Amino acid sequence: MKNFFSLTLLIGLLFSCSGNKKESPISEYKEPTATNLSGNRLAEIHCSSCHLFVKPEMLPKSSWQHDVLPAMGHRLGIYKGIVRPDSLFDNGRSGEVVKKANIFPERPLIARADWSKIVDYYLDGAPDTILPPKRANKIKMGLKHFKYRESGFSHTPALTTMVKLLPENRGVLFADSKRNINSLTFLTKDLEKDFILGLKMAPVHYYEKYDTIYLTTAGKNIFPNDVSDGALQKIFSKGTTGDYTSKEVIANLQRPVNMAYGDLDKDGLEDVVACEYGNETGKLVWYKNEGGDKYTKKTLDNRSGAITAVIKDANGDGLQDIFVLMAQGDEGVVYYQNQGNGTFSSKRLLSFLPLNGSQYMELVDFNNDGYDDILYVCGDNADKTPILKDYHGIYIFLNDGDLNFKQSYFYHLNGAYKAMPRDYDLDGDLDIAAISFFPDYINSAEESFVYLENKGDLKFEDSFFAESIKGRWIVMDAEDMDADGDIDLALGSFVYFLPLGDTTGLGQKWLSNGPSIIVLENTTK
Repeated sequence: MKNFFSLTLLIGLLFSCSGNKKESPISEYKEPTATNLSGNRLAEIHCSSCHLFVKPEMLPKSSWQHDVLPAMGHRLGIYKGIVRPDSLFDNGRSGEVVKKANIFPERPLIARADWSKIVDYYLDGAPDTILPPKRANKIKMGLKHFKYRESGFSHTPALTTMVKLLPENRGVLFADSKRNINSLTFLTKDLEKDFILGLKMAPVHYYEKYDTIYLTTAGKNIFPNDVSDGALQKIFSKGTTGDYTSKEVIANLQRPVNMAYGDLDKDGLEDVVACEYGNETGKLVWYKNEGGDKYTKKTLDNRSGAITAVIKDANGDGLQDIFVLMAQGDEGVVYYQNQGNGTFSSKRLLSFLPLNGSQYMELVDFNNDGYDDILYVCGDNADKTPILKDYHGIYIFLNDGDLNFKQSYFYHLNGAYKAMPRDYDLDGDLDIAAISFFPDYINSAEESFVYLENKGDLKFEDSFFAESIKGRWIVMDAEDMDADGDIDLALGSFVYFLPLGDTTGLGQKWLSNGPSIIVLENTTK
């Protein structure tokens, strides 16, 4: 579940990008000719052209046979029958978008004999089972610097799509998205209900500037789809509590999941970078602010999967650059260098396996050398390969000063979804607060939330709070909520999806009385 907005991992579905090729008319179509290449070589050709190569031993035989290989075959026009099944497409507009994009070709793009070699290569090389990873040590219970606070008000069952701590003692807000019922709930500093805004679309991102709220909505449906129903709304307070007026300033966003704001062309106006994740299709776009609430669309990438964007001047030339984390198959971090004339050149900084389930990143300086490093989080574990993976977790890649990044730290966290580095204990270094949406509930349910206290030299001590299993945390925010000089945390729960094979009973508890959000109040000051 990619950020649940992203909610698709669909790792196997991106094992070939051949679906973008134009097809010949039926009268011109000829069955592809079989090659004399080995299954290994064929797999490398059709996989590595789009993303890092996945070896057979990385998944159990059953995952390859029943999930990943059939999905890969669909991208190559290989189906059980000779006709492309309509079941590959959503009903309505979403399915029409995918059909038009030719994601699933009507006819094979590879000889069936070659396809059989690929299948045999993976099934012969895959293990029967892969044992779940075991934690090297038990996470310590108890957070030294935080006090657990739970609001008495929730939307049950909790389907929280966003949470935001408001600074200066103004409380906290969160979004809840149920079928045809979307809302933005404002809580007081005491976590009591203040007021609720009813919305037509699902809120996923909140940005506040002066007295104006910029609220991004994903569309009528937060789940995987290719419809461009998302929007950026500008919301103003009328001066009366709960009395707001809104104006749509950017329409037709394709299921956006994240936005970044900054002046990209040095005209004094704040532009917007939109991660329009979509599903099978999507795009990364920057919207030039023309003034008067008008924006011009400028596409950076026509692929689906943009999940996090950061605007920052990386090379000190006075121009704001863009860093983007891409998920959905061809996973990695891409740097868009600002050329100063409204254009950007791109460079791949990091590449990850399509099994990583990339979720989140931030740019922060961990070693105090004056260069921003990359904190990267991966752990989406839905859909095609829901097995625990020993490479899911939190990574730190140190910057050598020339935008070359080297992995220098890894913390294994099953199903990691977000990690926010801040100096929570005010000792001068960066600690990390992290949540997991797919922890090992049977053996390590405490993985739902982990606090990593920085002990120096990229060494961290992990701990959790006893109430961490009260919800299934999918969103998190960090901010000085109570204006006392230290950073507080808010966690939001989403319980539409219960843990696969859950025998703990936690899922039923969440559905009946789990909180929408909780706050961890920092007690350092």
